[in-house]
Amino acid sequence: MAHPLAVLEGVLERITYANEESGYTVARVAPARSRESGGELLTVVGSLLGAQPGESLRMEGRWGSHPQYGRQFTVENYTTVLPATVQGIRRYLGSGLIKGIGPRIADRIVEHFGTATLDVIEEDVRRLVEVPGLGPKRTEMIAAAWQEQKAIKEVMVFLQGVGVSTSIAVRIYKKYGDESVAVVREEPYRLAADVWGIGFLTADRIAQAVGIPHDSPARVRAGLQYALSQGADQGHCYLPEERLIAEAVKLLQVDTGLVIECLDELAEDPEGAVRERLPDPEEPGRTVTAVYLPPFHRAELSLAGQLKRLLRTPHDRLAAFADVDWTRALGWLASRTGADLAPEQRDAVRLALTSKVAVLTGGPGCGKSFTVRSVVELARAKGATVVLAAPTGRAAKRLAELTGAEASTVHRLLELKPGGDAAFDRDRPLDADLVVVDEASMLDLLLANKLAKAVPPGAHLLLVGDVDQLPSVGAGEVLRDLLAEGSPVPSVRLTRIFRQAQQSGVVTNAHRINAGQSPITQGLPDFFLFMEEDTEEAARLTVDVAARRVPAKFGLDPRRDVQVLTPMHRGPAGAGALNGLLQQVITPGRPGAAEKRFGGRVFRVGDKVTQIRNNYEKGANGVFNGTVGVVTALDVEEQRLTVVTDEDEEVPYDFDELDELAHAYAVTIHRSQGSEYPAVVVPVTTGAWMMLQRNLLYTAVTRAKRLVVLVGSRRALAQAVRTVSAGRRCTSIDHRLRTEREE
Repeated sequence: MAHPLAVLEGVLERITYANEESGYTVARVAPARSRESGGELLTVVGSLLGAQPGESLRMEGRWGSHPQYGRQFTVENYTTVLPATVQGIRRYLGSGLIKGIGPRIADRIVEHFGTATLDVIEEDVRRLVEVPGLGPKRTEMIAAAWQEQKAIKEVMVFLQGVGVSTSIAVRIYKKYGDESVAVVREEPYRLAADVWGIGFLTADRIAQAVGIPHDSPARVRAGLQYALSQGADQGHCYLPEERLIAEAVKLLQVDTGLVIECLDELAEDPEGAVRERLPDPEEPGRTVTAVYLPPFHRAELSLAGQLKRLLRTPHDRLAAFADVDWTRALGWLASRTGADLAPEQRDAVRLALTSKVAVLTGGPGCGKSFTVRSVVELARAKGATVVLAAPTGRAAKRLAELTGAEASTVHRLLELKPGGDAAFDRDRPLDADLVVVDEASMLDLLLANKLAKAVPPGAHLLLVGDVDQLPSVGAGEVLRDLLAEGSPVPSVRLTRIFRQAQQSGVVTNAHRINAGQSPITQGLPDFFLFMEEDTEEAARLTVDVAARRVPAKFGLDPRRDVQVLTPMHRGPAGAGALNGLLQQVITPGRPGAAEKRFGGRVFRVGDKVTQIRNNYEKGANGVFNGTVGVVTALDVEEQRLTVVTDEDEEVPYDFDELDELAHAYAVTIHRSQGSEYPAVVVPVTTGAWMMLQRNLLYTAVTRAKRLVVLVGSRRALAQAVRTVSAGRRCTSIDHRLRTEREE
């Protein structure tokens, strides 16, 4: 029998758990009438979206009992009641709800104004300057934050019924301001395109709540674009039309005819979608109708066209190498570096310095790095301007150490601006005779296009990377497309493993895995397998190995030197669960130390974190998906934490931006691309069965400089080695490069 509806009034003391996606919250409340609890805090569960510690709440719901946690109140809806007592006001203001007011400032304000405090802030905020230590600047900041908080509350009240999280409501407000409620009510599908964190599914839920019909053409068009963007998230630049229609019908649960009709409308809009007949990547000789989101279609045309232009430009900025005496040049180089190049390395050096675009690929231990250093040495000896870049901060640092020259991330090199446009492009090219990009397997289509546009006519572009690693996180498979049969871009693949590298178990096993052979897991000083069949036990063992055993045995720092790499994010041995366990060991909570709970996560000073979206507004030239850093400061009063990235840039994050950050003690193998760590620990469990693929394991192993520890079962390891990743991505750079039309 259902419990009767009841009303509970009280002050929200603390939130013990909150799911940002569903809004489900577990909180502790001090009831207004203490006889309801005997003076103790009560447990309240349910959707408390937007409620902050310190607020007085009037909650409607039902009393019940949980078998483990005892008596609790399940909230069905609530309203915020401003506190009336001095103690309540102090708690409310000191909760960090209003930027600029922390516990210390709250004490001073309440001491000065007493129970009139909130009336003063609401009606005559300038009076705050009467409080000792509060100047006009902070007063203005508090006033602005108070007004914004009130406006966000209105949006929150409206969105509460459709389960939108607090952080997303804040984003909606920041994007649309006073128009927020109107946009949400009248054009909810705009949210999916305009507001990060709102996908089609959330926008669709909102649209349903505000009465948009199930078969509305606006809904179907938005669903088609969502299906295309999901395809891009999986690496595809386009989707075949038949597949797109089938996915949209399944997603939207509407008639196929309506989807086809709406796709026609979308294709008529230059910013809607682009259709083009292309060779079928699965069946040679056949064609498919490819459907693109416009930015990816433009980028494919542009990248192919720019590469062909670079290859065909008669002017050569490295003309000195056209008739160089290579025997003398390579002899001089050997005297500089102290080592002779192998024949295939000599071919690669010659190619990079005589061809306007070239690709150098090969596995670990095959001498890619030494070859790059040789190319750079020879180019600089002829007075050439050499520019070095890599997709990640760590890879750029490694390239700089290797060559003794400055290197930067591609984003910083191009000086990307808010909105994603680059300062350098065809109209303002880089000042460079030779551009070298390392870890080029990470270059997605959009970034590769921006880079190619910035290379000046006559300059040389050398792309270096391991094509057998996982492809880029973003859409495209640029390195593989450039190496495809019939590509006009010349390339060299290094295959000889050097003697020194042969002594490394890491290198030996990487090549074994790539060849479909099981790694050697016994008798090596730098490659180990810890057997554990049970996935949850494997997770616990992974944490013990990464946080305690490896640091103790090899003298490594568990935060800086050891990286846990997992096949997937979810599950007991996924990055999400492992981050929680590793944080407890490496950066545990300390009494009195500031921390910020956000959703199901807690951020602390010292935490290793990673950015999970491209944000062009942050930092000097944007902060990008996969950037890693450490939390160095956390200010509850300013509602801000500071991250120092692996490019040594200090980046502030407001608390409402924390869903852009995830902990990085454990990261997925996809996210580890371009990074190198002294030691990696990899859980390989049957719980990740669908993700266990050869290039995934190969990428994980090749991230390690000194040591690899696998934790899991031999069965799961055999599955990973045996399984070649299914299917190519839907891209068409290789086709566009082979066709003669100048794009």
